[in-house]
Amino acid sequence: MMVPRIVLAGAGSGVGKTTVATGLMRRLSRRKKVQGFKVGPDFIDPMFHTAATGRPSRNLDSFMLEPEALNNLFGWSTADADIAVVEGVRGLYDGLTATGETGSTAEIAKMLGAPVILVVNARSLAKSAAAVVLGFKMLDPEVRIAGVILNQVSGPKHRAKAIEAVESLAGVEVVGAIGRGEKVPERHLGLILKDSERTRTMDLMESMTQDIDIERILEIASEADGRHFKQASPFVHRPPSGVRIAVPRDRAYCFYYPENIEALAAAGAEVVPFCPTDGDDLPNCDAVYLGGGYPEEHAAALAANRGFMDGLRTLSHDGVVYGECGGLMTMCSSVRAYGEEHSMSGIFPSTAVLTDERHGPSYVRATGTADNFLLPGQAVRGHEFHYSHLEPMPDGRFGFAVERGAGIGRGFDGITVRRTMGTYMHLHALSCPGWAPALVSAAAV
Repeated sequence: MMVPRIVLAGAGSGVGKTTVATGLMRRLSRRKKVQGFKVGPDFIDPMFHTAATGRPSRNLDSFMLEPEALNNLFGWSTADADIAVVEGVRGLYDGLTATGETGSTAEIAKMLGAPVILVVNARSLAKSAAAVVLGFKMLDPEVRIAGVILNQVSGPKHRAKAIEAVESLAGVEVVGAIGRGEKVPERHLGLILKDSERTRTMDLMESMTQDIDIERILEIASEADGRHFKQASPFVHRPPSGVRIAVPRDRAYCFYYPENIEALAAAGAEVVPFCPTDGDDLPNCDAVYLGGGYPEEHAAALAANRGFMDGLRTLSHDGVVYGECGGLMTMCSSVRAYGEEHSMSGIFPSTAVLTDERHGPSYVRATGTADNFLLPGQAVRGHEFHYSHLEPMPDGRFGFAVERGAGIGRGFDGITVRRTMGTYMHLHALSCPGWAPALVSAAAV
C-alpha cells in the first residue's frame, strides 16, 4: 500500500523547519498514525518528532545508507502508518558537495517520490519571497515543490502581499503562514529541561502551526507517486543468545539511532535500559553500549554514581564496553567542563575536555584496524559532532583509521583496550550490518 508522504524542506537553515515539522506532526497525530523522519545525521530533531507522534522517528541518510537499505527502512517503518512526514536538512538542495545532491533533502524527496513543502523565512520579503520560491522551483524540475509555508510574517498586510506574490509570480500555492510570535527554546534545551517545560515547548510548536491548512497538507501528501517500498524487516534476526547488553537511556545518554538498539535485539541480545543520571547502577550484563548525549551537563551526578562508573571499569576487564562520543567521554578518567572537573570511569587515562572548538556535524569515512575487535578491515561510514577532545592524546591502540573526519586525532578514532572501544564516530547499524552481530558475539565469549 502506498503511504501518503510529504517532505518539509527549508530555503536554508534556521527558517523554522523543526518547529513546522514537529507542530504539524503533533496536529496530525491527533487523528492519524504519523511516522516522522529526518534527513541526515541528526539526533535532536528526531527526538522532537518522537515526542510529537509517539513513534520513533527515523533518519534517512543517503551518505550512510545505500538506496536499498534506505527505501527498506522507509517502507518497514511506515507499514502501519497513515502518513509520513520527512523533515529536511539545511536548504533543500544543500548536500555533501557544492553541486552534487548526495546527502541533500532534494535527493531524498526524489528517492521517495514525495512532494515538497518549502518553508521560507519571509521576514521583510514580499515579491522577493516569490523570487526565492521560483529559484528553488526551477533549479531541479524533478523536485516537485507543491506548497510553501511562509514564516516570520509581520501581520495581515504583509501576509496578503507575500501570498499574492508567491502564488502569482512563482506559481506555487501557499498553504500557511506563521507570524512573528514567541520563540521556541534552543533545540537541545527543549530536551534536557523538565517534563513540564518540554511539554510547553511541544504545545508552543503545535500552536505556531495553527494557520497552516492541514487538510491541504493531507491532500498534497496523498499526491505522492505510486511507488511501493519493501516492508520486510531490514534486520537479520537471530535466536536469543543469552547475552544482556545494558544501554543507558536518560538525559545524559540520549543520542542513539533507534535502529542500533533494534539491531542488537535482532542479533539475539536482551537490551536492558537504565538511567545512571538518576542513580541507577550498571545492571547485571555482558556488555554496555554507551550512546552520546550530554554527560558534561550531568557530570556531577554521574561522577557520584560509583555503582555505574566502577561497574563500567570492571566490565571493561571481563566483558564488552562500546561508547560513542558522550560514551567515550564517560570512559575517560574525568570530564573537564565549565571550570570544573569530575571523575568518570577511568577505563582510559585521558581527560575529556570540553572546548569551544567544534568538530562537525560532518560525515566520517574510516576503516577498522587490526586492533578493532568488532570490525577489523571493514570500511565504515558514520558521522561525528563534538566539542571535546582528549588530553593527553591517547598513545594506545586505535580501532579505526580515519580517512574523512576528525576522530580522536592523528588520523585515528576508536581508542581500544581488551574488548572495549570508545569513539567519537556514530555508526548506523543499517550502514554497518556487521556491527550488532559482532558486538553480541564478543559479549558472548
